[in-house]
Amino acid sequence: MKLSFMAALLFGGICIGQNNTDNSLYMKADKISYLTDIGSESGDLYSTIGHHGPAVENEWMALRIYFSDKVAIDVYNKAKKGLELKAAHWYPTPEQQKEGWGADYYKVGSTVGLGGVRLWDGEKVVPLNPVTNRLAHVGKTESSSYMEMISRGVPYKGKKVDIKVRVTVFSGKREAKVEAFSLNGEKVQFVTGVNYFKGCGTKKGANYIAVWGKHPEDVAAEIVEVGGAIKYNPKDYVKSTDDGTQYLLISKPTKHLETEVVSACAREKEINNLDKLEAYMK
Repeated sequence: MKLSFMAALLFGGICIGQNNTDNSLYMKADKISYLTDIGSESGDLYSTIGHHGPAVENEWMALRIYFSDKVAIDVYNKAKKGLELKAAHWYPTPEQQKEGWGADYYKVGSTVGLGGVRLWDGEKVVPLNPVTNRLAHVGKTESSSYMEMISRGVPYKGKKVDIKVRVTVFSGKREAKVEAFSLNGEKVQFVTGVNYFKGCGTKKGANYIAVWGKHPEDVAAEIVEVGGAIKYNPKDYVKSTDDGTQYLLISKPTKHLETEVVSACAREKEINNLDKLEAYMK
């Protein structure tokens, strides 16, 4: 008996699954034509691009990088698993939210957000701004989607450096990978971390920081408790600090840094409080 190609794959232990990730990059004036690349010498297309920058999603959350001087990472949390970005454009209506869609409960403000990247000059945090050019790129593989933001010509310790931030989401995996690269080949000190607000609870382990609570969001139909967590290799860092709005991690001089970020909210079934988020991070 001859097996079909798909049956042979299944019986052989190989299962071709659906890619439950997506990316999104488009001009706000045109929601039909999606882009793979866009750039700006000013470094600021915040008001021009849909959802203020490139975005990616997995089944549990969507993430975006602000195309502005912030270059922070923001979160779109979901109440149920699935892909919503292309339909919701990050901002579903109040009616859609009540029907079970996700929403933008997370607020970044002037912080790095969830796993965003900046630089450290030995004394203070250095934003990835000003720039000679800022570029955004999105792409997709068989099992993942990713977005990149390249900030060229960032002043740093008397020189100019080119920094790339890449965020990758994987099908069937809640964690997103955040990577930072020094494209000039020169070692730099990166800064990353997770933000929080008054009243938020915090859990810290040897290789993670998890935060849970209400964000003062003003675009969602309701305020919902959200969690954000970052997982890191402590050997990569020389210092951690708390400025009252965010827990920051300062890296050793390096050309490449990698962390993982997770977010959840009180509306979902799996991880809906701080204890469950910490248990997941452990």
